[in-house]
Amino acid sequence: MHKPLQGINFFSGDVGGGLGPYLAIYLMSILQWDPGKIGVALAVTSIATVIMQTPAGGFVDATHRKRLLLIVCAAVIALSTVTIAMSNTAWIIYLCQGAIGVAAAFLGPTIAAMTLGIVGPRRFTKQTSANQAWNHAGNVFAAAISAVLALWVSALGVFWLVAIMAAGLVFCTLLIHPREINHERARGAKVNPQEVNQQPSGFKVLLHDRRLVIFAASILLFHFANAAMLPLVSQKLSSGSNAEQGIAFTSACIITAQFVMIFMAIFCGKKADTWGRKPLFLIAFAILPIRALLFSLTDTSVYLVMIQALDGVANGIFGVLFLLIVADLTKGSGRFNIVQGALATLLGIGVSLSNLIAEQVVELSNFDTGFIFLGVVGLAGLIVFAVFMPETVNIKEVNNIDSQLEVS
Repeated sequence: MHKPLQGINFFSGDVGGGLGPYLAIYLMSILQWDPGKIGVALAVTSIATVIMQTPAGGFVDATHRKRLLLIVCAAVIALSTVTIAMSNTAWIIYLCQGAIGVAAAFLGPTIAAMTLGIVGPRRFTKQTSANQAWNHAGNVFAAAISAVLALWVSALGVFWLVAIMAAGLVFCTLLIHPREINHERARGAKVNPQEVNQQPSGFKVLLHDRRLVIFAASILLFHFANAAMLPLVSQKLSSGSNAEQGIAFTSACIITAQFVMIFMAIFCGKKADTWGRKPLFLIAFAILPIRALLFSLTDTSVYLVMIQALDGVANGIFGVLFLLIVADLTKGSGRFNIVQGALATLLGIGVSLSNLIAEQVVELSNFDTGFIFLGVVGLAGLIVFAVFMPETVNIKEVNNIDSQLEVS
């Protein structure tokens, strides 16, 4: 496995995820914002990502300075996070959240492209599995440190931790030599100088393949159902306590889920080429309505943390399978990053709608109604994927290639 890539993914978990549920606690407990206003603050990041995601995919395809792009993204996220910690002005917080969203639009595609460009398609499944496992390990580390900082130092410690993790990401990025990255391979193109891989542009790339249209609808529903659950749980946990306790409880939720994600990422790396993509993805979808229902049935902190472990199963699978399915559907086309960006746009729309609408449902009713609403959306996504999405990998072909590699 490529160690600098693993290091990048270790540090990018906390950086790419931004403040997430911690911001919701900070805004509710310290700045005394109402749920509707919190929903807008969370949605600003997602909206900015939605706007930039497809252009980001095209830019990542075109640029040969992927390391520099990754470093700039990390710096923007770190600076914006620290600025939020030092300000209580709404428009400044919205502006910084927007900057984080723009940087996040480039962060994920750049890491995925560098991975494909360095290891190639044959080792992509195993390296992606390792990347995701290290990413979740980084989240566990960051969440544990956040809890310690919140309980014994300051609730604002989590903001500074993001900046420190960003510095670690920059260090690991600099360990990669520019010549290690094959930029044609990084966009999923056939590495053949005699072939011309035309570069498609824009959101229309999804319409060229019916499977991409179905997958796009599926991931939109997945993230609509999933994105707001942890912020709602965080607010539910902290509603009867102070910000420090809320951050500690949220860290416990994150640690529990991320530990499960580590094992799920490794599991997917071993089974994705033998079971196929669809059975694993269906497991991820099935978890969402179950988790939402369980969240609505209890207010006990310990039970809420235990239920959050199910998030590790769903997102652990999604983190690996998303990239593998995109690679399957764009193999040899040179469209890997532009398709990844276009799909991530749909993902961002799902996240934005989830945070914005779920917070409004809670404000109009209560937390339990919000969870049930998200669960129904998750069930709809499960049905769409199960009925309409075909398998994307030829299992026999992959096994034959693996057998040939073992013999050689």
